[in-house]
Amino acid sequence: MSLSRPVVFFLSDYGLADEFVGVVHGVLVRLVPDVAIVDLTHGIPPFDVRAGAESLARAVPHLGPGVVLAIVDPGVGSTRRAVAMRAGDGRWFVAPDNGLALPAAEASGRVTAARVLKKPVDLPATFDGRDVFAPAAGALAAGADPASVGDEVDPASLVRLPPLEVTRRQEGDRVVLRAPIAWVDRFGNVQLAAGALEGPPSGAQKVLIRVEPQEPPRRRELLARRVLAFADLDDGEAGVLADANGRLAIVVREGSAAKTIGLRTGGSVELVW
Repeated sequence: MSLSRPVVFFLSDYGLADEFVGVVHGVLVRLVPDVAIVDLTHGIPPFDVRAGAESLARAVPHLGPGVVLAIVDPGVGSTRRAVAMRAGDGRWFVAPDNGLALPAAEASGRVTAARVLKKPVDLPATFDGRDVFAPAAGALAAGADPASVGDEVDPASLVRLPPLEVTRRQEGDRVVLRAPIAWVDRFGNVQLAAGALEGPPSGAQKVLIRVEPQEPPRRRELLARRVLAFADLDDGEAGVLADANGRLAIVVREGSAAKTIGLRTGGSVELVW
């Protein structure tokens, strides 16, 4: 895979209040002066590896060639590995070995190679984004020999996040789909771990949403309509639709489904129709 200009796609939970993102940019530019850096997001909730993995997996299919740098690293300074993994499409993914980047890498083709990154021994162990991940991402983006960033390891040894379990059962003549909440976006739309084809068909006009106890829930049940788009709903009306990523989503037109029914990442819901 050759590029006319090195590109690094960067995702993290660093936020923008501190200098962390800017420092990583600075390291990349110092090592690779002509690098182009695309910031995917730095608003991943702190330490939320699964949220970072979901966000990265949503983004990667829409990116061009380049190196993906992902940092959500609650295990910094521990025995967790820092890795680079090469996907089947030729892209390198540089990340902590905590499951953060593996789903996106595998969605880009079977992981064909992995390397454990070299760690400098004379630097603090609290900012691996600056000291370990950025130098490796820069080197790979510039076309360096992958052996220069670390020793090869078996891709089968890479850490995976436990799967989110979706179940389906019958309650009399009704179908009940139980699905974890995978993501709540800034508009309050609630993406479920279930794919669109697992949910109620378009002919199911009414869908009952049942919420497992969460604190503080404003409501425990909500009646929604199965629709194709936000425009099919009245203002303030709740709906269930297939979102842009092919997942089932609970939405409220021009409102927040998360606030309306008290939903957040980490919880689960049941859809009944």
